[in-house]
Amino acid sequence: MCAKPVIGLTLDCESPGGYSKLPWYALRENYFAVLRRAGALPVALPHEADDADDYLARIDGLVITGGAFDVDPALFGDAERHATVTTKDRRTGFELAAARAAHARDMPLLGICGGQQLLNVALGGTLIQHIPDAVPGALAHEQPNPRDQPGHSVRITPGTLLHRIVGADELAVNSAHHQAVREVAPGLVVDARAPDGVIEGIEDPGRRFCLGVEWHPEYLVSDGDALIFDAFVAAAAG
Repeated sequence: MCAKPVIGLTLDCESPGGYSKLPWYALRENYFAVLRRAGALPVALPHEADDADDYLARIDGLVITGGAFDVDPALFGDAERHATVTTKDRRTGFELAAARAAHARDMPLLGICGGQQLLNVALGGTLIQHIPDAVPGALAHEQPNPRDQPGHSVRITPGTLLHRIVGADELAVNSAHHQAVREVAPGLVVDARAPDGVIEGIEDPGRRFCLGVEWHPEYLVSDGDALIFDAFVAAAAG
C-alpha cells in the first residue's frame, strides 16, 4: 500500500481575543477535509521562516491558504498603501520563504485566494491593492452570498494546466477577495479571468504543478474544484 502524500498547509494567525487570551493559529476544517478526500495526509505549518526548508523536506506538497489580510505593498514595490490594506507580516514572511523554496524544489504548490497573490509576489509579480478602485465596472469580488455558493464565473485559458485539470472553458467560482494579480511574475502565465478582466488563475508551465487560483476551491462549489485537489494530490504522490 502506498503511503499518503503529506501536504503542508500554511496557517492563519490571530491576535489575543476570542478563542484565546494569547496569540493563536487557525484554519478552516474544509481545507483539511478536501485534501483527505483526495487521498492526502494534511499537516499544519506554523510561521517559522527559518524552518521553511526543514518543513519542506518532510512534506510532498504545499498549499498557501487564504485569509482576511494582505501582502505588504512594499514587498512588490508600491510606495503607497491603500487604506483597506491590512498585513500579517510574520505569516507573510514564512509564506514567502516556503513558496520560494517549494518553487525552487519543483514541489507541487497550490496557492488559494490570498495564497495566489502571495505566490505571484514571491516570484516577482505585483498586485492590485483594491479592485473597486482600480478596475472600472468590477464585479463584486467580495460576494455578498455564502461562500459555498458561486459568486461569478471565470473563463479558463485553453492549453493550460488548469484547463487540462477541469476539462472546461468556464467555471462557476466563489469570490472573497479585494486584491488580485496586477503584473504576472516572470515565468508565470494567466490561466483564468473573471468577466471584468480580473486575473483569477496563474500557473508556472515550467513546473510540474504550480497553480494559483483566486477563488476558494476547498468549498467544492463545482466539480472542477474537486478536480483541482485531485490533480494536486496526484502530483504530490509523484
